Amino acid sequence: MEEPVRLSKRMAELGLCSRREADSYIEQGWVRVDGAVAVLGQKVLPHQKIEVDAKATQAQAARVTILLNKPVGYVSGQAEDGYQPAVVLVTPDNHWEGDRSGVRFQRAHLKGLAPAGRLDIDSVGLLVLTQDGRVAKTLIGEHTDVEKEYLVRVEGHLSDEGLRLLNHGLSLDGKKLLPAKVSWQNHDQLRFILREGKKRQIRRMCELVGLRVTGLKRVRIGRVRLGELPPGKWRYLMENERF
Repeated sequence: MEEPVRLSKRMAELGLCSRREADSYIEQGWVRVDGAVAVLGQKVLPHQKIEVDAKATQAQAARVTILLNKPVGYVSGQAEDGYQPAVVLVTPDNHWEGDRSGVRFQRAHLKGLAPAGRLDIDSVGLLVLTQDGRVAKTLIGEHTDVEKEYLVRVEGHLSDEGLRLLNHGLSLDGKKLLPAKVSWQNHDQLRFILREGKKRQIRRMCELVGLRVTGLKRVRIGRVRLGELPPGKWRYLMENERF
């Protein structure tokens, strides 16, 4: 016999929304289980039919996802040690004029806007900020395998064995790292493609093979590229873009 699970967890597993969004929809009476209006904290079995009101779909459609080219000196999440969070850069003045999404900036777009993944204070490049729990789950959920691509400037000598270890064979915090794709971009810059994101992972990986990172830039998350977005500028994720 399968154990019942919380309705909000089941909705998240089905990709309908995040667990927090599910609780909000349930509170507003927008969710039905086997035809009956659901209640907060309700548990369900896998075979039960879950229906979500169109109002919830409309609420999801109004949520935005923002792509920011984060400069050095800003933290991804909450302010810390006197440094500002990257979200302070999401202002009308910093909205990239090359944005082709057709979305007009509204103050409401800042409400609940949170980073979907981290980018270290001394790293630059693509940072995703979103109001949409589905996007957050795709990028930072427990079972995510979305690729993230970085250009990494390094100092030091890298042997063939060191390069092999960067691709597969290193451990951090007592745990083996997933296979990566690491290759030379030019004489002092490596290209890293990872499917995980431990804290300061690339810098620590490089230290293990005798390299020092002098610059790190994230250029792609999944199928979405940083492209021509200038440092400190932001744009909306377009309707036809998927991670």
